Amino acid sequence: MLYFLYRAGRSLCLKVPLKICYKAAVICADIYYLFARDDRRNLTDNLKVILGTDDKKLIERHIKSIFRNFAKYLADFFRFGKLNRDYISSNITIEGRENIDRVLAKGKGAIMLGAHIGNWEMGAAVIASLGYPFYAIVLSHKDKQINDFFVHQRSIADVKIIAVGSQLKNCFRVLKKNSLVAIVGDRDFSGHGVKADFFGRPAILPKGPAFFSLRIGSPIIPSFLLRMKDDTFKLVFEKPLEGKSTGNEEADIKNLMQKYLSVIEKYIKIFPDQWYAFKRVWT
Repeated sequence: MLYFLYRAGRSLCLKVPLKICYKAAVICADIYYLFARDDRRNLTDNLKVILGTDDKKLIERHIKSIFRNFAKYLADFFRFGKLNRDYISSNITIEGRENIDRVLAKGKGAIMLGAHIGNWEMGAAVIASLGYPFYAIVLSHKDKQINDFFVHQRSIADVKIIAVGSQLKNCFRVLKKNSLVAIVGDRDFSGHGVKADFFGRPAILPKGPAFFSLRIGSPIIPSFLLRMKDDTFKLVFEKPLEGKSTGNEEADIKNLMQKYLSVIEKYIKIFPDQWYAFKRVWT
């Protein structure tokens, strides 16, 4: 059922103007909001932490905005067939690109640290469109049709995929070839996450960005594509982060994680309505 909804959404988004897509997305989000009790409950728990308040009315306003922004995110993903240089130059401001160029000049590749904030799929597509050798680590969907749908959409944007699991060893190969590898740092899909401080509370989070960075010597560049109020975007590349190897890999990983988690926290605090944490982060 979900696969056919995705197909229908893509067909609609490719046929009608973007503004109409967004209006339809908002209507769908408002309807879904009424029935998504589990998602609302999880978002409430997460927002209490990042907002530092139990104000029910404030939290509900943020939750509604999260649903709407996520629906727009999907509309943008469905429209990858229309993503071109004209759209990018007219709708996306890029800041900090020089950080990528400086890192790649060292020849060890770079880890593009992302999070489930803004529009990470379009961010990947834009980076690939800039001509960089770009790979994204993704979680394969259990439903083959849905997984093939997502693989196809990403391929339209020339985003190459490394699936979580046995393919992760390919990260070493592509980083050694001076490529960019995108990894999200705010949710663990591998089952091998470690406990780290996140918004002042312990949470199980992925160690992948820190692990690969320390093993290969590839700097970490936090990068986020963020939606502005007028539905244009800002693609931000933060200054690169590097860890130190002391011989205690576990401690080194945790220290580097705390460096980049503080950057993720900064953007979530600024854009709480664009952080799509539909699962509880803190238990």
